[in-house]
Amino acid sequence: MKKRLSFFILISVSALWFEACKVGPKYKTDRTQIPSNANYRYDSLHLAMEDSVLNIKWWDLFNDPVLDTMIYTGLRENKDILIASSRIEQARAAIGIAKADYWPQIGYSAGAIRGNVVQGMPTENGNAANIFTGFGTLNWELDFWGKFRRATEAAKAELAASEYGKRTIQIGLISEITSTYFLLLDFRWRLDISKKTYKLRQKSLEIMMARFREGIIPEIDVNQAQIQKAIAEASIPYYERKIAQTETALAILLGRNPGPLDLGPELYKQKEPPDIPVGLPSMLMERRPDILQAEQLVHAQTAKVGVAVAQRFPSISLTGLLGVASNDIAKLTANGLAWSAGASLLGPLFYFGKNKRRVEVERYKAEQVLHEYERTVITAFKEVEDALVEIETIKRERNSVQEHVNAALSAQRLSNQRYDKGVTSFLEVLESERQAFEAELKLSEVTQLLFNAYVKLYKALGGGWITQDEMQKGGTANQN
Repeated sequence: MKKRLSFFILISVSALWFEACKVGPKYKTDRTQIPSNANYRYDSLHLAMEDSVLNIKWWDLFNDPVLDTMIYTGLRENKDILIASSRIEQARAAIGIAKADYWPQIGYSAGAIRGNVVQGMPTENGNAANIFTGFGTLNWELDFWGKFRRATEAAKAELAASEYGKRTIQIGLISEITSTYFLLLDFRWRLDISKKTYKLRQKSLEIMMARFREGIIPEIDVNQAQIQKAIAEASIPYYERKIAQTETALAILLGRNPGPLDLGPELYKQKEPPDIPVGLPSMLMERRPDILQAEQLVHAQTAKVGVAVAQRFPSISLTGLLGVASNDIAKLTANGLAWSAGASLLGPLFYFGKNKRRVEVERYKAEQVLHEYERTVITAFKEVEDALVEIETIKRERNSVQEHVNAALSAQRLSNQRYDKGVTSFLEVLESERQAFEAELKLSEVTQLLFNAYVKLYKALGGGWITQDEMQKGGTANQN
């Protein structure tokens, strides 16, 4: 009995010693290095990033309660968000599965056998015999090489990646809802412009028809007026169709059935959000959830290389049985306890490079996810730069378009006066009306593009509190 006890003590001490051993590469944060003094090309502020600006519900800066309600509805009911939440719970359950391998597997077995060969041995005289058994079983594979710990490490990293993935989806959803909302406001503004222009041209055509009947103007002028009225009239169903399609898209983002939606103030009444300091490019890597997600996936795959390496080493297992056995089921508990204990070593010898290739496969996968991480980082910098470029250039473009609108409306008014006095031809009137109509439509479009450039910037910076818990924690941090 003392020998058996010493044996188990030796095994246990050895297991504790080998607990410190984990084969395979250790994960080290290997972030793409960006010069700390670098700035974005179109960042005119050149200021350090301020949490008080970025860590807010940035969509509140648009000061539109309808938009605010839509965003919270989407975060609560959008199907992609619900799927991402389910994936987080799946990843959390996977950690529990990986951790369970640390411990012994305890089970039970029961059996009844009759024959002249029992447990591989012939019975005496070749007569049939019975044997009944009932055992508790134990099987414990010691994690000498860190196979299970690497698997748990990978599972934890994948859980973190799934949490960052959900946040990436949330930020993307908020941005998509906001940009679709402003696009819908754009189409509604353009529809209003089209209806207003149609009414003016309809009224103008009626005047032209009256003048034609009195022989004041030629028929060609009437025809030209009819053409202009038809152009404005055709734009009405076009924008009605665009509105319906955009409302459907927005409803899907909200997790709702398609249908008409109530909106807030018209696009031209929306307040442009304030400029924000975007910070240094190197700070972006701490904020973008997709970068952090890609980084965790690199961590997970690095750990999986360790799992593959550990599979090249022998596995050491402890086994045990404790129970009862008898030839007579009625006397199953009368013969005392039956037990057995042992240890086994099982390892690969000649697998013709299979295990080596398995390690190579995992290493190549690790190389791939590392490149994916690097690509995500580069793409993030591009998106911030592009958004800054858009804001800077669209602002100037909108100012020019506004001047175009003012001048075109004035020219349209003056051309009509000149035509009424017989100073100019109707062609001048037509050209003035065409330019005024197109300029107003362009102003609506450019205004929408400017608002959505801000949306792109907030998304690219990866900022913004999304949940109530984040807001509470952020408020506490700011107080400290």
